[in-house]
Amino acid sequence: AKTMVAMGIIAMSLFVGITFVATHLNLLPSEEESVLSQLTREVSGTGFLYYWVQFFTMMILILAANTGYQDFPRLSSFLAKDRFMPRWMQNRGDRLVYNGGIITLAIIASIIVIAFQADEIAMLPLYALGVMLSFSLSQAGMVHLMSKVGKLKPGETAYTGVTTIHYETSWRWKMLLNGVGSVVTAVVLIVLIITKFGEGAWLVVIAIPMLVYLLRTIRDHYTHVSEALSTHNLKMEALQDIADVIVIPIGDVHRGTLRALQYAKRITSNVRAVYVSTSDTARERVERRWNRFPAITGDVSLICMDYEYRDVLTPLVDYIEKVNHEEYPNQIVTVVIPEFVPQNLAAQLLHNQTANLLRARLRGHEDIVVVDVPYHI
Repeated sequence: AKTMVAMGIIAMSLFVGITFVATHLNLLPSEEESVLSQLTREVSGTGFLYYWVQFFTMMILILAANTGYQDFPRLSSFLAKDRFMPRWMQNRGDRLVYNGGIITLAIIASIIVIAFQADEIAMLPLYALGVMLSFSLSQAGMVHLMSKVGKLKPGETAYTGVTTIHYETSWRWKMLLNGVGSVVTAVVLIVLIITKFGEGAWLVVIAIPMLVYLLRTIRDHYTHVSEALSTHNLKMEALQDIADVIVIPIGDVHRGTLRALQYAKRITSNVRAVYVSTSDTARERVERRWNRFPAITGDVSLICMDYEYRDVLTPLVDYIEKVNHEEYPNQIVTVVIPEFVPQNLAAQLLHNQTANLLRARLRGHEDIVVVDVPYHI
């Protein structure tokens, strides 16, 4: 506490002193030179002391900019822990820092700098509003905390859900001090919003309510997911049974297809391979290749469906839905999709697009599970 008081006195002394000297020297803000630079030049000239002050001013500003990258990731991790932000933002990276928060802050800061064309004068209202809003909220929060402390009896403690509080004899004085601070900073905040509204303050006025709404929406989503996945009062009868069948859509008979068939036969003996034929020639070729591997395909049902259009997804999805709804109602049907994975990342764009579209079509079905069996080439 003594350290914080000393730091506050030093900061206020510097602020009052710089303001007093700058006023009496008639210094005016300029885009070419800061007020502190003008003040130092007027007082000490352009010698060693001038550059010394400029150097340490630069270092302080660098540390101030780095403070955001130290505290925002920690703050976002706390919010993620309370489900107000995505959970992955509370995960630490290889360097034991919150990579999600750092990357998010870097993206937001870059967007703001680009939008304001790196004009620090234009961005200054955003900083001033953010500082005053933070001061107002923190002071109001301390007033609320001291009100809880005042309800305790001497020697009594209580857990607020975040921290443990205990009775303090000076809670009234602290509550009054924080209340005055909250009111003063709130008045300054209102004045800044009114006077700087056209200079960028409108962005903060719009963005903060939207941000609060976004945080509440994320919180509601996590609450809904938690309730949907809860096993409280869950009865075994409510769980779906697993259908004793596997459907394998195939476009040809190759090594990837045979690998998927072997995988499916390990799970169940009721395996159905479904092929959509668009011509007699293609159908005969698939049947001929199918009969070459009786050890794998001998006990698997090959279902060939003739379809006069080039859209092979519609008959596949229709057949899978028919199996799910008519043969195995209220049971989970497994669909195994064979696909080959090229080593070249760019080459992957040339293959497996039908499998991706089929996977997307089946994703919305609650009773259908899709399993990928990759074959790397």
